[in-house]
Amino acid sequence: MATVVAGVGGVGLGRAKLHSLNPKRPSQFFGKELKLRPSFEPNPHGKSGPLVVHATGGELMGLVHNLFLGVGVGLPCTVMECGDIIYRSTLPRSNGITLTVPGVILALGTVSYLWATPGVAPGFWDMFVLAFVERLFRPTYRKDDFVLGKKLGEGAFGVVYRVSLAKNPASKKEGDLVLKKATEYGAVEIWMNERVRRACSSSCADFLYGFLENSSKKGAGYWLLWRYEGEATLSDLMLSKDFPYNVEAMILGEVQDLPKGLGRENRIIQTIMRQLLFALDGLHTTGIVHRDIKPQNIIFSEGSRTFKIIDLGAAADLRVGINYIPKEFLLDPRYAAPEQYIMSTQTPSAPSAPVATALSPVLWQMNLPDRFDIYSTGLIFLQMAFPSLRSDSNLIQFNRQLKRCEYDLVSWRKTVEPRASSELRRGFELLDLDGGIGWELLTSMVRYKARQRTSAKAALAHPYFGREGLLALSFMQSLRLQLFRATQQDYSEAALWVIRLMAKSGTKQDGGFTEAQLQELREIEPKKKASPQRNALASALRLQRKFMRTINESMDELNQRRKSLWWSRWIPREE
Repeated sequence: MATVVAGVGGVGLGRAKLHSLNPKRPSQFFGKELKLRPSFEPNPHGKSGPLVVHATGGELMGLVHNLFLGVGVGLPCTVMECGDIIYRSTLPRSNGITLTVPGVILALGTVSYLWATPGVAPGFWDMFVLAFVERLFRPTYRKDDFVLGKKLGEGAFGVVYRVSLAKNPASKKEGDLVLKKATEYGAVEIWMNERVRRACSSSCADFLYGFLENSSKKGAGYWLLWRYEGEATLSDLMLSKDFPYNVEAMILGEVQDLPKGLGRENRIIQTIMRQLLFALDGLHTTGIVHRDIKPQNIIFSEGSRTFKIIDLGAAADLRVGINYIPKEFLLDPRYAAPEQYIMSTQTPSAPSAPVATALSPVLWQMNLPDRFDIYSTGLIFLQMAFPSLRSDSNLIQFNRQLKRCEYDLVSWRKTVEPRASSELRRGFELLDLDGGIGWELLTSMVRYKARQRTSAKAALAHPYFGREGLLALSFMQSLRLQLFRATQQDYSEAALWVIRLMAKSGTKQDGGFTEAQLQELREIEPKKKASPQRNALASALRLQRKFMRTINESMDELNQRRKSLWWSRWIPREE
């Protein structure tokens, strides 16, 4: 006899006829009437004790197993009156998320798209999280908080002063600030500087605060405040007769005890180019295209001993479409790329912010707007190598010569090198050092078509920067650079392998084309002219596109004021 403790309190007992699920091993319990006899035993503590059930016809373990099996499976069928036959599923139960190859590919593709340049997910985090938190803790300023000092510069869009705080004017270390009063495009510049400060602060000057003047006067404008970095721009340094040796002293803090020559000059120029490309890479990764890269807009930071980019008034934030006006451009014709526009002029204006954000990776890859800045950087590289091109008149003349050569530097070199002056020949010799890797980098940056130009990240991986210049890279910069170089090397080797394989003439087993196949490709007849009906349809489609473009431009002109400044509400006002 076996004893089972069923529970505490009363229980209703009945008769059940259960069938064994395993016909090969009939249970001692299934198929027989279950006779249960309750037996109550007194509790020594005087309380209702456990109910003891006595059963016959089986061992203890078999009774427990069959009883739980009969109750757990048989009861639902009994309630539902589905009969005595019980079917049990043989399918495996899912304990969590099932990973499949298409699902993994879709997930990786989505993540790659959201993080692709200019970065949808990082932009969302920056705009709705970092910007909000930053506004809670950053200090605020008013125009009465500053004491104006020396005027550093004045342009068409504002005046720049060196100022100090009115509360502590004697403190030069903490009070050295730069203030700009912008009359136009000030809102754009505040937006761009705040984005850069959060995303890539080392690329541009240290921006502190920007606000809209709270005044009823007609001349009220935007005030922008930076920490003082220095006064020397790359343009000022290049106009010196000691360039590039004067930059060497500024970067290292001392003059090297080495003989002057092309090798030493090349190392200094290499360091300047590397710092400039690192700054550009930070801007482009954030989705910002500067559009006005020139030596006057590159300042030397005395604190970090690096070159930084300034003057973001003409920049465009292509992550959300701010300051994107294809048919209006603010650029210096001496350094502008041939295309003049960073995006296609077929789109009269940027779409709404959510649509622009969602489509920004696609539009970026279709137009490659960052290549506009690369062309300007290539001209700066050219000026550093050729002293004669540092003057405005000679640079304008060079642009005319390059245009006649269809923006082909190799053709330009063949034209001017035979009758070049000693100064011009010295520049070619500098670029031809180490097997001509400097000239190779320059020609990859200065090209007519934007898609054929290299990017800032790819330029940093070029062998020209193999020696790392005069200053060693930081750990993170070195890690990023080595990773990208390894990736680029694998891609280039794979591309060369495919090209050799496809161009190889031989048998099909070798993977190349046979002579007969090549001849067939040469003898392919051109397509016949289209029929008159097809030509009429094409004309109608062209007319429809013109009509739609005209309507879009008209609607854009009507709604431009309302759409273009939707983000200006983010700019704080003077309290």
